[in-house]
Amino acid sequence: MSEENNNEELRPSKMRGVAFPKAKYGAILAIIVIIVVNLIFYKETIFSFFK
Repeated sequence: MSEENNNEELRPSKMRGVAFPKAKYGAILAIIVIIVVNLIFYKETIFSFFK
């Protein structure tokens, strides 16, 4: 029983009330950010293929 209590209290006391998003949402957000940054930096190259 005491082992279960130790597993629940791994986070610091100030972070216990914070709800963290699921990891899949972070992965999706990272992919979207990578695509947007690449579009900003390489938009001339990308749009030159459509001409």
